[in-house]
Amino acid sequence: MTTAPDSSAGILIVDDMEENLVALEAVLGSLSQKVVRARSGEEALKAMLREEFAVVLIDVLMPGMNGFETAANIKGLDQTKDVPIILLTGASVDPNYAYRGYTVGAADFLIKPFDPWLLRTKVNVFLDLHRKNRQLAAQAEQLKRLLTSDDHPGGEGTPPATPTTTPGAAATATTAAGTDAAASAPAGSPAMSPPVSAEHPPIPPEGPGAAPPPEPPAQPAAPASDTSRLADIAGQLAEVELLLRDAKGSDKKRLADRIAELEQAVGRLMVNRGT
Repeated sequence: MTTAPDSSAGILIVDDMEENLVALEAVLGSLSQKVVRARSGEEALKAMLREEFAVVLIDVLMPGMNGFETAANIKGLDQTKDVPIILLTGASVDPNYAYRGYTVGAADFLIKPFDPWLLRTKVNVFLDLHRKNRQLAAQAEQLKRLLTSDDHPGGEGTPPATPTTTPGAAATATTAAGTDAAASAPAGSPAMSPPVSAEHPPIPPEGPGAAPPPEPPAQPAAPASDTSRLADIAGQLAEVELLLRDAKGSDKKRLADRIAELEQAVGRLMVNRGT
């Protein structure tokens, strides 16, 4: 899988021999990644403190600070301790070199002459790993900013609380404001209109050009009087009486007589009420 090169982090190659540096540059050139040279361990440490690298290739056999010491110093610095290291050495080496390399923190160990394809593959793995780590760090930072913005909307912290005022205090403050404004107005200047409140609506102006006052709301119809209800009851009793008298049976006749008495009582009530 081909990935886009990461221009912010390159490859550091460390070797005291010029021909080895040229060979490494030729092998790694197809990765389209920045390659930086260092001719000694000291020069490699200075380069790593100046800029960021995704991987470091170090030759073991170097005069002065050898490859093992250079790798140990790189792992001992907080700024460079997480950079992966590949150690390179010749064919006639001590069998314990590989063990020593892993002991000082090297990620891999290759013996010369190495296969160019194998070296490119190993280096490309570390380049891809570095890119993914940067992406994860950027996503974590973005998530942190989102969580922070959710806790403090607008980025300005908690907004100030709005003062609350009771209706009575608001009315008093409005009246006082109107009085102070009227008192502070200069002589001869038009008087300021008093503030309008829901409890004291403005009085509509009078005159030929004034709008007509609003009509009062319709009042609900007055309930029917007791006299009209008695008249309705009397009419209904009369209808029932006629129906019962047309029917047969002594019980129905007695009921009709009783209803007639009720009609008379209702009539007397109507007379007493002045109808």
